[in-house]
Amino acid sequence: MTRLCLVRHGQTDWNLEGRYQGQSDVPLNENGLAQARQLAEQLNGQHFDAIYSSDLRRARQTAEPMAKMLGMTVNIEPRLREINQGEWEGVLVEDIKARYAKLWSQRTVDPASVRPPGGETVGEVAARVYAALDEIARLFPAGDVLVVSHGLSIATAICRLNKIPIGQAYTVIPENVKPVWMDWQADQRIGLPKA
Repeated sequence: MTRLCLVRHGQTDWNLEGRYQGQSDVPLNENGLAQARQLAEQLNGQHFDAIYSSDLRRARQTAEPMAKMLGMTVNIEPRLREINQGEWEGVLVEDIKARYAKLWSQRTVDPASVRPPGGETVGEVAARVYAALDEIARLFPAGDVLVVSHGLSIATAICRLNKIPIGQAYTVIPENVKPVWMDWQADQRIGLPKA
């Protein structure tokens, strides 16, 4: 079984402002860069067989100090991206609730399958994240792998591991740069739990 250390990227200005980032390529702010360096220090001495990151800049910037410290390369995996929020990206949460009140209400009831305009569902995020993590686990079946990704993407993995319905993913989003360790077995045929 593969041991994964899943880490949500460091802080961005959009995190502070309460804007939906989604797949917008927002960089880390100064605090986020400092968090990335602190993460490398925190994990110093931990053996990793590989380091993977979402292709979005905030995730890569979080992974790079660790890779530099270990003399390793960051493997870029686009399937580890955050949910595509479509028209909601860059918009303040309170403005989304006001402008898209009906859709927001539907998402509150059925968060697993409601899609922001032009975006993707939580179920679709889970499917691609599971595929990426399964592939990593097949490549390193008894290894330790650092994976730097995004809040909701990691939350879907937490749901799979703990058999939590995927519709509850928003309730288990980890904090920025807080490592989440889990044993991951590739190709578990559990399907995608319903909301």
